Order: sequence, then C-alpha cells, then structure tokens
Amino acid sequence: MAFSFIRPRRLWFAISAVLIGASLMALGLFGLKFGTDFTGGTLLELRFASGRPENAELAGLFANAGFQGATVQPAGEDRALVRLPPLTEEEHQTALAAVKAAHEGASELRFNSVGPVIGKELRTTAVLGVAITLLLIGLYIAYVFRTVSDPVPSWKYAVVTLIAAAHDVIIPLGLFAVLGHFRDWEVNAGFVAAALTILGYSISDTVVVFDRVRENLSRDSSDAFEDIVDRSVQQTAVRSFNTSFTALLALAAILAFGGDTTRPFAAALFAGIATGTYSSIFIASPLLVEWEKRNRKGSGG
Repeated sequence: MAFSFIRPRRLWFAISAVLIGASLMALGLFGLKFGTDFTGGTLLELRFASGRPENAELAGLFANAGFQGATVQPAGEDRALVRLPPLTEEEHQTALAAVKAAHEGASELRFNSVGPVIGKELRTTAVLGVAITLLLIGLYIAYVFRTVSDPVPSWKYAVVTLIAAAHDVIIPLGLFAVLGHFRDWEVNAGFVAAALTILGYSISDTVVVFDRVRENLSRDSSDAFEDIVDRSVQQTAVRSFNTSFTALLALAAILAFGGDTTRPFAAALFAGIATGTYSSIFIASPLLVEWEKRNRKGSGG
C-alpha cells in the first residue's frame, strides 16, 4: 500500500506551524540585520598580505584616520569586511591610504557605498517587486487552472500556492534573523535574489503537483478528491525529492567549502529549497484537500 501524504496532514500542518512560529518569534526578537544595500553606508572588503589584524585594531585605525563608527567583521584568515557611514570618493581614497600605510601589502577587494535615501528606496523597491511578482503569479495560476472548477475553483489553487510560497520565505527570514544576531549575517541584495529564486522554485514545484491533480481529475473524476490529490502527490513526489536533493547537495558543498561572501546566499537557498520541497508535498496539496473538505461540510455535501 502506497504511503499517504494527505491523511496525516494535521501532523504536517503542526510541523509548519512550529517552524513559522519560531521564525516569527526570531524576527520579533532579533529583527533583520540589513546590509548597506538597504540601509545606506559603505562596505569595504580588504585583504591583508600578512594576516588579518584584530577587529579592534582595524576599527581604531579608521577612527584615528577620522572615520568614526567603523564596524569590522572577519571574512577568512586574511580578509575583513569594514562598514562605515557613506563615503565620498575622496574619503574612500583617504581611508584606503590609511589602511595601506599601516599594513603593507593590504589591498581592496570590494567597495560599495550607498546613500541612506537610495538604500531606503532599494528596500521599498525590493518589497514592492516581490509583492507584485506574487500577485502576477497568483493571477497566472488562477488563469491556467480556470478549466478546473469542480470540486475546487481555480482561484483556490492560486491562494494555496501563494500560502506555500510565503511559508518558504518566512522560514529563511527567521533563520537570517537568528544568524544576523549571532553571526552578523545581513539581508542584502543577494538575499533578495535568493528569496526570488526560492519563490520561483517553490511555486514551480507546487504547480507540478497541481497540474497532475488537474490531469487526474479529468481522468478519474468519480474518485474522491482526497484520493485523487493523494495519488497525484505520490506520482510527483519522487521527482520533487530527486530534484531538490541534487540542488541541496550543490548548496551543501558551497556552505562547506565556499567563501564567507557566498555562504549566506547558499544558506538562504538551502533553507528555502528544503522548505519549498516540504511545502509543495506536505502543505500545499493537503491544504487544498482540507479547504475542499471544509467547504463540502459547510454546504452539507
């Protein structure tokens, strides 16, 4: 007898509720640590030929050169990330000269300076872009499934898909709230790119399952809706697991062997793809069944 993905749905819902609750709690307690892309400021990535100096020493060097408020984050044995208020090009060159004078062979790997107004605009644009993307995807799914009207109308497929997508973004956000507090990981443009990738992956995975539901409904409309959905998930689960496992292996390699600048991006994708696979199989389809079942009870069917 095949494993039922739908019958123990209350257990799947409970697991997701715990994960989302923990993520929201982390967001409430710690908040998100936004990078200079969204807050404004300057980011310098420096490499030192003779080994990275201590954080306090490097911050003091900038203070002595007239640049107050420098925060230093290690980025490997020979590199450091330095965050400062927004700098002009002249101030940038002055700061860089001070570093090179104190540490022979020091070099600049990256320089990024964003004004506070532009940073705020970028943050607003990123949120608005994600919201518009979700709205358009929801409308598209409702249109694609418009031929499926019984027993669940097409707009419910869209709503459930978006709920699963939100589930898959909230959990990485909670993870980054914790890592931002304890490891100084930031939410920056790279995280937004990861979030959009997660949304695309999650929605694609969910639509594959729902498309199989649509096919099976047209062939076996006399069967119970719960059985049709369960069979559809069983038919697509192996494909979802295999695809995700391959992607997660590659991301695990980046997490283990990649540099400090790529690790946060890989971690966000790893968490998002893992939760996306879970939600497409254990959340979206069971939620659709639960919704149909409650509507049927409410209508006395």
